[in-house]
Formats: sequence, C-alpha cells, structure tokens
Amino acid sequence: MSTTARAPKAPDTRGPVRKLLTSFGFQILAALVLGIVVGLIAVRLGASPDNPTALSDTLDTIGSSYVTLLRAAVVPLVFTAIVASISNLRRVQNAARLAGQTLLWFAITAFIAVVIGIVLGLVIQPGSRAGEGLETGEPRSVGTWWNFLIGLIPHNFLGLGASTSIDADTGAASTSISFNILQIIVVAAVVGIAALKAGKKAEPFLAFTESLLKVIQRVLWWIIRIAPIGTFGLIGAAVVNYGWGKLTSLAWFAAAIYIGLALVLFVVYPVLVKTHGLSIKQYFTGVWPAVQLGFVSRSSLGTLPLTQRVTERNFGVPTSYASFAVPFGSTTKMDGCAAIYPAIAAIFVAQFFGVELSFIQYLLIVIVSVVGSAATAGTTGATVMLTLTLSTLGLPLEGVGLLLAIDPILDMGRTAVNVAGQALIPTIVAKREGILDEDLYNARREGLPFADETDEDAAESDAVASAATPSR
Repeated sequence: MSTTARAPKAPDTRGPVRKLLTSFGFQILAALVLGIVVGLIAVRLGASPDNPTALSDTLDTIGSSYVTLLRAAVVPLVFTAIVASISNLRRVQNAARLAGQTLLWFAITAFIAVVIGIVLGLVIQPGSRAGEGLETGEPRSVGTWWNFLIGLIPHNFLGLGASTSIDADTGAASTSISFNILQIIVVAAVVGIAALKAGKKAEPFLAFTESLLKVIQRVLWWIIRIAPIGTFGLIGAAVVNYGWGKLTSLAWFAAAIYIGLALVLFVVYPVLVKTHGLSIKQYFTGVWPAVQLGFVSRSSLGTLPLTQRVTERNFGVPTSYASFAVPFGSTTKMDGCAAIYPAIAAIFVAQFFGVELSFIQYLLIVIVSVVGSAATAGTTGATVMLTLTLSTLGLPLEGVGLLLAIDPILDMGRTAVNVAGQALIPTIVAKREGILDEDLYNARREGLPFADETDEDAAESDAVASAATPSR
C-alpha cells in the first residue's frame, strides 16, 4: 500500500475546557443527557403520545427534521459515490474479490449473531416469562422472498416512490416521497458500468459526477456537525413517546435482546478487530459518532451518510470500496434487526404459544438470518424480517403483535449494532486485502468526529492511492 506524506499538523493550543466543549463526542453525550432531562420534564408536564404538548412537539420536530436532512443526502450521496467509485475501480485489480469477501464476512458475522440469539432465547426463556395481558395482532407487512426479488427492479430512474394520505380530521392531502436504497444501488451500478463502456465520450460525465460528490460530501459535513441538535430532539421525543413503562410485561424479552446486542457489539466485534491486528480503542472511537446517531435515530439509512464517512475518514477504507460496501451493508448487513432480534423473537413466539421447535426449525432460523436480511431491503424496521422468519418456521404471525409495544425501544439498540457492523466489515476486508490506510485508522481524533478533519483533501488522495495499489 502506498500513501502520500501529509504535512505535520499545527499544535493544538486549545485549553482543556475549550477542548472538551468543542469535542464532538462530548457534544453528542451532552445532547443525549439534555434530551432525556427535557423529555422527562415534558412527561411531567403532561405530554404523552396521545396528548402532545408544545414542548413534546418541539422535540419531535427537531429530531424528525434532522433525520429528514440526513435521509435527503442518502440518494445523491449513494448515486454519485457509486458512479464515481466505478470509475476508480478501473485501477483496482481485485474488485470482484472485494465484493466476494464483503459478502462472506456479512454472512460470517450474521451467523455468529444468530447463534448468540438462539442460545440466549433458550437460556433466558423470554416467552415462558412473559407477563399477562399481552395482545396479539396481525402484522401490517409481511416479508417474502418474492417481494425482495421484485424490489430489485427499479420503478424509475432513482427508485423513488410517492404516496398520498388524507388526514381524517381536516381532509387535507399530504404526499411523501420514499426510496429503495437497493434499487438506487442497482441503477447507479448500471449507469457507472455504462459510462465505462462508453469510453472517452463519458469522461465529462464521470468528471462531473466526481465533482458533484465532493460538493455533496461538503454539505453532508455541515449536516453532521449539527448532529448534537438532532440528537437532543430525537432522544427527548423518544422519552415522551416510548418511555420505559412498556418494558414491564416484556422485561425478559427486552433483556435477552439487549444482552445479545451487547455481546455482539462489545465482544464479537472487538474480537474480530483484534484478530485482524487493529486497535479496539480506535475502532470504538472511530465508529462511535455513527453508533450514537443510529441509536437515537433508529434508522440505518438515515445514519448511512455518517456511517460511510467514518468508515472512510476514521478507518481509512478507500472511498472506491467504501462507497459500495457501506450502502450495500445498510440494507443487508443488519446483525441487530436481521439476526439477533428475529432469532430471539421467534423463540419467544414459540414459547408463548407452546410450540416445541425442532432442530430443523432452529437450522431454518440460522439460514433465514444469514441469507434473508436482504429481503428487508426497502422496507421499514425489523418487523418484515420477523414475519419472514415466523412464516418460514410455520409459527403464528399473530405473535408479532405481542412485541410491537416495545419495538421502538429495542430498535434503538438494534440500529446501533447494525451501524457498527456496517462500518466494521469494510474495514476488515480492506485490512485483509492490504488497502486499508492504517495511519488514518490509528490517527488521533482529538474529540473530532473524524481524524485530521482539516487535512481532508490529503486523506482522500491517500484513499485513492490505496485503492489503486494492487493487493498482495
């Protein structure tokens, strides 16, 4: 791997207090604490999901607006990054191997996570310990393999969709725009390959796309810098809308989920980092901005721009590879939603309804979790993955209704683990293939969300140089 020498950084003359206050990590943590406090105040003043107040509405507006900003950056970021990276991949001799290694490690970590989920489900027995008064109900959406295959076909140029709803009270119509990230990846890959096949005539298009990507990344940096404001609103609204009282009847189930998530995040991932010769401390300090935002936003897609940025800027993964691996992972690499959660939830449903699972059914849980997470692409939450697992096992889908009451609380932890894994796998693969910028991985971050932020252009040049170097 070749790197470009960087000019030495000027000494940091900030005092300890100012250094702490300007630390991105401290700002996020302070926003979390302040959001919880203000959320509790709103609850004390009578705010609830059925009785919103001015304070709770303000928190909800701040949080939802920030997630909307992040999601607005997803489509242009993914499209331009993939088209531009296809151009860079011309210099990489092992592009197919990178893709294969990425899928392999997606499967390996999913297998480990689902085994942990099955073991915890059998040991803790959450379904047998469930409280009384739980209500069952049919799920609103059901995951199927057929829907996944159909979802790969773009409905339009950017896989965008629109839906119109009518307010029952006012009669006003509102239209919302949605997108399928997997369709965007398919469209961008086809456009990028077509541009390469067009040869010199497509060079202006590729140059424009790369320039546009730089502009989008700069705008994205501005959005990320106000993440503490968004975090404040998101966590405050979560306290009002979800609280912790709903955990009472499903406390053992929630405990099993969070124990599984903690084992993956704080045991499995660090072991993988260490076995590849990388620093565990640098991994956590590097990925933590994305993990924090994933926890409070409950959206892997909403966190995608930040996840990709920490993967490139903190871990030193070449942009040409990260722009493929991270967006693809945001739909298919979900150890929290697609491995731990459906495994424990399926066992919970079986125990609650008194169904004895066979060895073959446990094996089916593993298979569905390892290869089935892609079936949730373009859909919302882990419910689709759970219904896919239950229908494959022949368990009653009414069991999904048992768990909906606390799903938002669980979704926070699930998304945090998803995001951590989506940044980890490209880092591991880049390390194994000899294209990881380890100097950038090991750089001091000094409280910033990204290492050496003032030297961004040099770091991006290094990433391109690294991607252009053939692997061993």
